[in-house]
Amino acid sequence: MFEDLQSYIPVAELKTLLVAAVTALVLSIGARLVTAMLQRVAAPLPFMREMLLQLRQPVCVLVPLLGVQTVWTAADDNLMMIGALRHVTTLAIIATFTWLGLRAVAAVQELILIHHPVNIADNLRARRIQTQTRVLVRTLSCFVLLFGLATMLMTFPSARQFGGSLLASAGLAGLAVGFAAKPVLGNLIAGLQIAITQPIRLDDVVIVENEWGRIEEITGTYVVVRIWDDRRLIVPLQWFIENPFQNWTRVSSSLTGAITFWVDYSIPLEPLRKELERLLHEVPQLWDGRVSVLQVVETSERAIQLRVLVSSRDSSSGWDLRCYIRENLITFISHKHPQSLPQLRAAFQASPTSEVVSPNHHEPIAEPERQPPV
Repeated sequence: MFEDLQSYIPVAELKTLLVAAVTALVLSIGARLVTAMLQRVAAPLPFMREMLLQLRQPVCVLVPLLGVQTVWTAADDNLMMIGALRHVTTLAIIATFTWLGLRAVAAVQELILIHHPVNIADNLRARRIQTQTRVLVRTLSCFVLLFGLATMLMTFPSARQFGGSLLASAGLAGLAVGFAAKPVLGNLIAGLQIAITQPIRLDDVVIVENEWGRIEEITGTYVVVRIWDDRRLIVPLQWFIENPFQNWTRVSSSLTGAITFWVDYSIPLEPLRKELERLLHEVPQLWDGRVSVLQVVETSERAIQLRVLVSSRDSSSGWDLRCYIRENLITFISHKHPQSLPQLRAAFQASPTSEVVSPNHHEPIAEPERQPPV
């Protein structure tokens, strides 16, 4: 059987393949042992531990490939298919380096996210750092991937010739590529702007297209807004740069909410203010103690409008607090001052009468009311 194999494959090629296989096996075992040992040594160090955990698989693939490529390079150029083997191994090495770069970037992101969790009470700084990290990491990952693909393409002679022809006609080609890649480049630049200026961050409360929701995810091309009823609104990154929107947690999550209702002019305001204070002190989990105001803000010919301002720690607490105050103040007015609810008044006035003098008694008498003609 070995003699039959020698008849198809020359001895030099067979020896080269055998050396390459042994080299790959030895280097693969060595890389696994070394990475496992380094992981044990770096166990007390979170950064090194996470980095080695992410890079272990690419390294265990890259090291044998480098050894095999060394064998191909040292082999005779006249060997059968040696050029194809070198080219395929070079492509595999470039792809592994690209994989290694992506895993390194992902490791840095994971470490930053672990050290800045958002599941804490005051998470403004953590949300800012996480937003910058996610957007910048996605952008950097795109560049690493594009660089790897471009490097692989440049290993083909036809691709190099095509690149040279593009450079020769750079004006027209650049214009065509610019128009074709406008949405991609626009979102890429918008992502960098959002990462640097941060008009939005993860978990921000925003009003987008008249919808209330939270920023759930920021990708390289779009933003996912989780609406209050668990719907998802998908918005392109560039939209947040070109359009105005409301961000309720830009500086702080604290908000001031307003409650308005109409009452009669006869309503006493002081009992209402005392009741408001009592209600607020009953719900310290909703009211943050900053703002508590009851004012008359509007009048009409029939009623007056009262406005209550109350503050809360976040938008969700503010909504619950406003509903609580509105319900209980209406109940208080209905029970304590029912006559002060909005009323429609009507005044009835008797018809005017004209006085006539009786010819006999000289006493004024009322003239009977005359009905208008039908």
